[in-house]
Amino acid sequence: MRSTNKISYDKILICIYSALLFIGYFSIYSSSFSGTETKILTVSTISGKQLIFIIVSLITGLLILLTDVKFIIRSSYFLYALSIISLILVLIFGKEVGGAKAWFSMGGFGFQPSEFVKLTTILSISKYIHDNEIYLNSLKNIIKISLFIMIPAFLILLQPDAGSTLVFLGLVIMIFREGFQNRYVFSIVITSLFSILTILIGVSKTIIFLIFCTVIFFVFLKKYSKRLMLSFIFFITCSVIISGINFAYENILQPHQKERIDIIIGKEKNKLGSGYNLNQSLIAIGSGGITGKGFLKGTQNKGNFVPEQNTDFIFCTIGEEFGFIGSLTTLSLFFSLILRIIYLSEKQYSRLNRVYGYSLASIIFTHVFVNIGMTVGLVPVIGIPLPFLSYGGSSMLSFSLMFFLFLKLNASKLERF
Repeated sequence: MRSTNKISYDKILICIYSALLFIGYFSIYSSSFSGTETKILTVSTISGKQLIFIIVSLITGLLILLTDVKFIIRSSYFLYALSIISLILVLIFGKEVGGAKAWFSMGGFGFQPSEFVKLTTILSISKYIHDNEIYLNSLKNIIKISLFIMIPAFLILLQPDAGSTLVFLGLVIMIFREGFQNRYVFSIVITSLFSILTILIGVSKTIIFLIFCTVIFFVFLKKYSKRLMLSFIFFITCSVIISGINFAYENILQPHQKERIDIIIGKEKNKLGSGYNLNQSLIAIGSGGITGKGFLKGTQNKGNFVPEQNTDFIFCTIGEEFGFIGSLTTLSLFFSLILRIIYLSEKQYSRLNRVYGYSLASIIFTHVFVNIGMTVGLVPVIGIPLPFLSYGGSSMLSFSLMFFLFLKLNASKLERF
């Protein structure tokens, strides 16, 4: 491996990261403020613990910058295997929190392996693609990469933690960049469409719609000699998808998971049950107006009307206390971070760096989209942290490690490995 002598870390990324940490800390301080605290910097409260998490993350990030990047890359598969083992062990010895057996409890702190497996997964994928010089324009190569993703995703789903499992689907952005073809995109869209329709209107009506789509498919198909065969394959494949989704929905999903999906797609309304979080979230964000109520003046959050306001619904505090301007500023920082990572990834000499950068951008985008989307009613309330803002040591440390590793890879400008 060869790298340039001069090491220069991207200052724009560092500034964005610092700004998000600043917003996150004071949002948590405000959302957990009881009125009796006399100091902003204290370690005896939730915000104080978050401050410890931030400091530990910064120290660990600096260690990443000081470590030889070749050693980190060569350890990729070992770290991936270690994280998979931890996911297995947590299913046996883990502590159940919020209905999911996803935590190792250590004193007053918890460790969530599913947060760290994101780092080891995208690092291993990056190394594998780089070492084997493969492009994801064939089903064979897509299956190989999918195995890296499906193993941890399946173990996380067993906890069960649907939110963390969903994050891995975001890696399709990276897969698309590395050669994912349009026919696979078409397959994903069709699968998603029939999945939603199956839950929303039922199997019978969805099959009727499928018959209509098959006729349209048959009429407009360009390969005239294979019209009948391809149309038949299309119908059978979609029928299997519909049956599979219906079976999973009726027999695998937990009642609370089904209820949340029903609410978000408009099939059911329940403002006192699982829809309560969403309803209170919308009230909090909407009450902020343009400029917000001011720091420490959010009545919805101070009254504890918003559940999980330090973690999954931390964006509500920003919306209520700083209004549309604060919300837009936060969103702008996130998307500036994502776009900057993508921009720098495109400038890399090494495919390892590029794939890792796109994978990181994909994971951050998925977290931001799902977390903020669930606070405004665009996606189901499934529980997923907002990067660098939500309370939690595992999340903070995991995202910081992924971020600092990208800083290191970008500064190293790897050409060969």
